[in-house]
This record gives sequence, structure tokens and C-alpha cells, in this order.
Amino acid sequence: MSKKIIRTNNAPQPIGPYNQAVQIGNLIYTSGQIPLDAAGQISVTTVPEQTRLVITHLKNILEAAGSSLSKVVKATVFLKDMNDFAQMNQVYTEFFSPTENAPARSTIQVARLPKDALVEIEVVAEA
Repeated sequence: MSKKIIRTNNAPQPIGPYNQAVQIGNLIYTSGQIPLDAAGQISVTTVPEQTRLVITHLKNILEAAGSSLSKVVKATVFLKDMNDFAQMNQVYTEFFSPTENAPARSTIQVARLPKDALVEIEVVAEA
């Protein structure tokens, strides 16, 4: 299987040696997205705002690959503080409705995220 690199200007450019997403066969693997604005800074400060921006970045990356949020099969959410789970989850369900079509998900509390973000999310989606 060949590897296809996914890039879009509608999401933050990588801040390290990685790509926004890579497609192998029928699966797209995104890199973890944090709530960076167009200038590469974090300008939104609440968990709901950061979650919304992160998922919007993921949506744009998937669309650049010809996919969509509706084709996500697995999401991994990294939170700085698990006490923010309910706030993150409220916004998450705006994009991924809690039905039989919702993706599998793991949520993990971490000690620190890049640029001191409160939320980082990565997904695997069907192409």
C-alpha cells in the first residue's frame, strides 16, 4: 500500500516533523490537533472553545483528504485536566452525535500538551 500525505491550509501547519494526516489504504490517520489560530498561537482559552476549534481543524483536514467527520472510526482525546471532561464532551457531541454511528473513543488526562493547550484530539477515519 502506498502512503499519501494529507495537507491543507485550512488547519494549522505542523509545528514539528510530522504531517497533518497520512492515508494508508482506506484509512486516514490525523496527527493530534491543538487549538492553534492562523498565527500559530492559542487565542481561545476555555475548554469548549478549544474543543470546537480542534474539531474544526480535524474536519478541515479530513475534508482535504476527501473524507469527513461522519467517517471517523476512532478518536483519542487528550485533556490537561479530566475535570474538564463534561465541558469537552458537550462540544464533542455537537460534532459526533451519541448514536450507534459515533466513533470509538479514548479520553486520557496528560501532564502537559504542546503550547499548554487544554485539549488535543486525533482521529482515524475512513477515506
